[in-house]
Order: sequence, then structure tokens, then C-alpha cells
Amino acid sequence: MFGRRRKRGRHATNRETAQQDVEFDDEFDVADDGPYDEPEAPRDNITRLDLGSIRLPVPDGAQLQVEMDPAGAVRAVHLLTPAGQLTVSAFAAPRSGGLWKEVGAELIAQLKEDGARINRENGQWGEEITARNSGVHLRFVGVDGPRWLLRGVAAGPEEQAPVIAEALYELLRGTVVVRGTQPMPVRTPLPIELPEAIAKHIAAQAEG
Repeated sequence: MFGRRRKRGRHATNRETAQQDVEFDDEFDVADDGPYDEPEAPRDNITRLDLGSIRLPVPDGAQLQVEMDPAGAVRAVHLLTPAGQLTVSAFAAPRSGGLWKEVGAELIAQLKEDGARINRENGQWGEEITARNSGVHLRFVGVDGPRWLLRGVAAGPEEQAPVIAEALYELLRGTVVVRGTQPMPVRTPLPIELPEAIAKHIAAQAEG
């Protein structure tokens, strides 16, 4: 069962994107042995935000920040916490796995070009990447699943690095990935779909 695998072992921005915030009040009480492939997701009564391809347990008091592209499609979803920002994204991956090693190497090269100080660490799911640049601490975690890659990013001030790292681990442990059966090119982002209530809230904010 993938969800019980306990291996010890570009954060991109776009000036043209639009962002909207939504408040959440769900308790952050999650299982400790995910992330889960959807067919093997536990029936644990944990409230998760259904974003189509991923289901996230949202920390208490966090804000959901939705990043839109100019065409109006959802590009990314971020969780804003007092310690920093959390972002979880899912991508199509080969059956053989191992995509994170490839993506991680490219990420390191890009971060070095940006002048960041890089460190590689061994974590629960394999190698993790941390970067420091201009007082901002970034942590990248990748989890290779069955035909999907889940990437988590924590960003915040250096003094909050341990706190935001643990928040990212807890978020990943409770996440469910809904890959679907349709064929997709490797690295294709799995589509994000907003719940109707949130989509209406964002549309109302945009109109206002």
C-alpha cells in the first residue's frame, strides 16, 4: 500500500497571475502515513479540501490563496499560515517512478542560477531540497506515487523554517492524490478544480 510507505531516507512565480484569499477553520488533525493514492485513501473522517486531483487537510486558521492564469484557469493553490506559505501540486509521472530525482536535479540548477544557497537532506520520502535566499527559506519535498508525483513547497522566514517544515510534512501525510486513469504526458500538472462555493466566492471578489 503506497500510503504506508515510510521511506527514511520551480517554485515559479508569474507577475501576471491573479490571487484570491479564502479563510478556513478546519482542524489540522491528519494521519501520519500518507500521502495516499485515491483508491487506498483511509476512511479517517478527516475533513479534506477537494481540489479535484488532490484532497488537502487544511490547517486551522489557514488561508487558501488561489493563483489564476490570465485565461482564468487555476494555476496553483497555496495555503497561508502564520509561519509561512505551503504549496502542494501533483503531476503525471511514469509507471516506473523516479520522477522526483530528475525534477529535483533541475530545481537545484535553477535555484543556483537564482543565487540561492542550496542544501540536500534525507527525509521521510527521500531527498529534500532546502534553499535560502534574501532571508527566505524554501523547502521542497517530492513523493513518487503510482503514476503521479506530489511536490510540496514550504516558504517562509528563516526563523520559522522548522515550524513551516513540520507543517508541510503533516500536510503531505494527510493528502490524497486523485490521478485518474486517463493517459497524460509525464510532468503534466494534474488539473485543479475549485469547490463550487469557493469558485463563486472568488468570482464575486473579482467582480467587486
